[in-house]
Amino acid sequence: MSGRIPQDFINDLLERVDISEVIGARVELKKAGSEYKGLCPFHTEKTPSFHVIPDKGFYHCFGCGANGTALSFLLEHERMPFQDAIAYLAGLAGVEVPKEAAPTPRDDRRGRLLDMVDRADRWFRQQLVQHAERATAVDYLRRRGVDGAVAKTFGIGFAPPGRRGLLEALGTDDEQRRLLLETGLIGQADDGSYYDRFRNRITFPIRDTRGRPIAFGGRILGDGQPKYLNSPESPLFHKGRELYGFWECRQAVRDPERVLLVEGYMDVVGLAQGGVPEACASLGTAATRDHLEKLFRLAPEVVFCFDGDAAGLRAAWKAARTALEVLEDGREIRLLFLPAGEDPDSLIRKEGAEAFRTRLAQATPFSEYLYDELSRDLDLAALDGRARLAHLARPMLEQIPGRLVKSLMLGRLAELARMPVEELQRIFQGARQVSPAMELPREPEPAPPPRPETVRRRVRVAREDTATALLLRRPELAAEASAEAMERLAALDAPGSRPGVRLLRALVAQLHAQPDLPAAVLISAWLGTPEHERLVRLAGGAGLPAGELAQGERALQQFREILAMLLDEAAGMRRQVLLDRIRSGEATPEEQAEYFALKRASAGVREDSAPVARG
Repeated sequence: MSGRIPQDFINDLLERVDISEVIGARVELKKAGSEYKGLCPFHTEKTPSFHVIPDKGFYHCFGCGANGTALSFLLEHERMPFQDAIAYLAGLAGVEVPKEAAPTPRDDRRGRLLDMVDRADRWFRQQLVQHAERATAVDYLRRRGVDGAVAKTFGIGFAPPGRRGLLEALGTDDEQRRLLLETGLIGQADDGSYYDRFRNRITFPIRDTRGRPIAFGGRILGDGQPKYLNSPESPLFHKGRELYGFWECRQAVRDPERVLLVEGYMDVVGLAQGGVPEACASLGTAATRDHLEKLFRLAPEVVFCFDGDAAGLRAAWKAARTALEVLEDGREIRLLFLPAGEDPDSLIRKEGAEAFRTRLAQATPFSEYLYDELSRDLDLAALDGRARLAHLARPMLEQIPGRLVKSLMLGRLAELARMPVEELQRIFQGARQVSPAMELPREPEPAPPPRPETVRRRVRVAREDTATALLLRRPELAAEASAEAMERLAALDAPGSRPGVRLLRALVAQLHAQPDLPAAVLISAWLGTPEHERLVRLAGGAGLPAGELAQGERALQQFREILAMLLDEAAGMRRQVLLDRIRSGEATPEEQAEYFALKRASAGVREDSAPVARG
């Protein structure tokens, strides 16, 4: 990897990666609404003040002030060299790092792909309401008990019969057809002609961690194969990393005690309809480590839900083998096997939410399932059977990263093998030339007292910084600030003494040019500048009052008020500059006219707010 890495690539990379996954692999995080909290890795503390904000791509500690993006976390906490950090993030995103950075115009192809999938999502939903043949799709959803509110929540749509409906609606030129092909929404036949990939199907948008549709699943209406169809892998979509219903689950449930992993789209939708919205589905593939890490970002307990048939038992064993790699201390995994002929959707409609939640609470613990499976064909009354169990279990226990979990499972194995745990541990260690990972955990050393410099200081926040913090949380607020208004604010920074105003003006200009720019991408262009640290600090909420989430009408009102005060302050400074020039005799006629116009406007404001008697 040689040369400078293009800024566009860094921007795209920060959009692709989930910062909660990057940091969650190194810091124990717990969900708190739409954010995550944990003990700050940058200073010693007992009460969590470290916040990770996935939707904005930032972290911020309200104790020591540490803040930044996934990239800055790797640079500052892991001490990774810049290019190594980029390579690591690129590996998570499944992309290659450009080896050269020849100056090129901005290539926003990922943005165009996202826009195309979003247009397709809206088109599918429109067909469910308007298409002449929509009755089949509506009847199917009604038979499955799905009402309009749940269908809207999950963005369920309808891909009509016919080979060219979506193609003709969205593929109006060669570039649009290339985008449709790249996202997998259309296919290309041997003769070079194009066709819709999804036809005569219920459609389910698959969303990323920010709620943007990136792919689709489709359930066929009537006979035909395959019954379920997923979008193919694309620059936006990798099925080994995405979960259906993940974003909807995160929006519906605040701090769930457990989350359920099921097999199908309708299982997720049916559970939500029945009152159990904390469910996600793998996309036609076995659960991967990335899937499980995502689920543990939502809740400390994951319940696998499988059919009780042979296929379900095989899927459970595969999932259990994968689960070994993510069994950190504080995490719990259970397995729920459903009655024959039932799936989660049918069972919750038959039994109701309360009975289904009782089943979840009584699901089989992971350790019990694992040892039951390993000893299924063994005679544990015989010495040879117990020795065989220990032999089979050893390589599986060694995969468990959690030291406490590993020790407890080793203790349970010792009970089943009828031997002292210390002896079993010694034998395992000898087999691996003394593996430190198999040692029992020791009591942690007491943490040193916090350093004085980590104590949070109370500082006055400038108005322009509060406006910038609001803008980073709610980029759409930039529409409230006209280019003319931003030009007038230049008066505040005329002597170069208000860098916050200059920064606010620059951000508004960026968002006027690209309104949908995420905060993480918005500020990545400032990497390596003095303003970057200020931006990431404000993005973490440093410019907002404690507990202010910058949401709804409150944020809009606050931003408007601050902007009005800044404009009034700028007008006052401009009046003073003009007055000085008038008094010195240097003012032009235009400047004199501007001064009196500003004075009249100022008087009008005062009259509106506090009328005075005139004689």
